[in-house]
Amino acid sequence: MFIDEIKFFAKAGTGGDGVVRWRREKFIDKGGPNGGDGGRGGSVFAVAVQDVHILSRYKHKKEWRGNDGFEGAGGSRHGKDGQDLIIELPIGSIITNVESGASVSLETIGQKELLLKGGLGGFGNEQFKTSTNTTPTKATKGKTGEEGNFKIELELFAEIGLIGLPNAGKSSLLNAVTNADAKIGSYQFTTLDPNLGDFYGHIIADIPGLIEGASEGKGLGIKFLKHVKRTRMLAHLVSLENENPLKSYKEIRKELGMYDKALLEKKEIIILTKTDIVTDPKKIEKVKKEFEKLGEPVLTLSLYEDKSIKKLIDGLVKMLRK
Repeated sequence: MFIDEIKFFAKAGTGGDGVVRWRREKFIDKGGPNGGDGGRGGSVFAVAVQDVHILSRYKHKKEWRGNDGFEGAGGSRHGKDGQDLIIELPIGSIITNVESGASVSLETIGQKELLLKGGLGGFGNEQFKTSTNTTPTKATKGKTGEEGNFKIELELFAEIGLIGLPNAGKSSLLNAVTNADAKIGSYQFTTLDPNLGDFYGHIIADIPGLIEGASEGKGLGIKFLKHVKRTRMLAHLVSLENENPLKSYKEIRKELGMYDKALLEKKEIIILTKTDIVTDPKKIEKVKKEFEKLGEPVLTLSLYEDKSIKKLIDGLVKMLRK
C-alpha cells in the first residue's frame, strides 16, 4: 500500500555523564583530577532518497531514538559520542515539527537535514580544577537530547506528471517510455497509487485518474491532486474514446484550478491517446486542430505504433530541454 503521510515521535540521544577520577601515580599523593567529559548524544537527521515507497516501511514505527553518549573515563579520556540516527525519507517529503511548526522540504537526493540535536556531554572533574581547588569532586550529568513530534507528508517530485481522466492510458504510456511496470487494465482507477518511471534521467509520475469533483475530495480526490503540485510540467492525456475529448480535457483543468490556480501555469503538453480505436484519420486530425487552438503542444499516440511512440518521446525530450 502506498503511504504518503506518517507521524512519529523522535528523541536525540542524551549526552554521557562526566566522571570523577584521580591520577594514580607512584609517589604522588592525590595526583590530581583527570575525570574525562561525557560524549555527545546522537543527533537525528533526515536524508532524502529516491524511494517513494519507503514510508510504508515506517507505517508501524511510532518512535525513533538517537543513541546516548558514553560517560567519560579516567586519564582525561573523553566519552565516545552516540551514533547519529539517520532517517531515510523519500524526495518530496515535507517534514514538520508539530510543536514548533517549523518545516523543511527534501528536494534533492542526498539532502540531509538536522531534526534534533543530541545532548552535550557532562564535564568531568578535571574541568573544575582551579588554583584554589586542586581536588574538585564535582562532575556534571550529560544534557538531555532534543525531542519532538513530526509529521511527514509526501508530495511527489517529478519532471513530468501524467494527468487525465481514469483509463486515459497513463500507466500504459509510462510503461512504454520508461522502466516502470505499472499495473494496467481496461477499467477505471486501475492506478490507486502513483507510479514512477525513469525517462532518460528524468522522473515521470503517473498521477492516478482524476474525476469531476476531485478538488472537493471525490474519487481519489485531494489525496493525489497535491502530487501534481511538485511536477515541473504536465502531460495531459485525453482518450479519443471519449465522446467529447475537449470537454474531458476542460473538466480536469477545472479541477486543477479549483485546487490550486498555480497548477494552471505549469508547462503542458496535450497527448491524444487511443487513436487506434478511431478508424477515420480525418476525425483524429479534426480533434487535434480543436486542441491546437488552446495554444499548447498537441501530440497523438497509438501504443501499437512504434513511430507514434518515437514521435511522442521526441516531443517530451524537446519540452524538457526548454
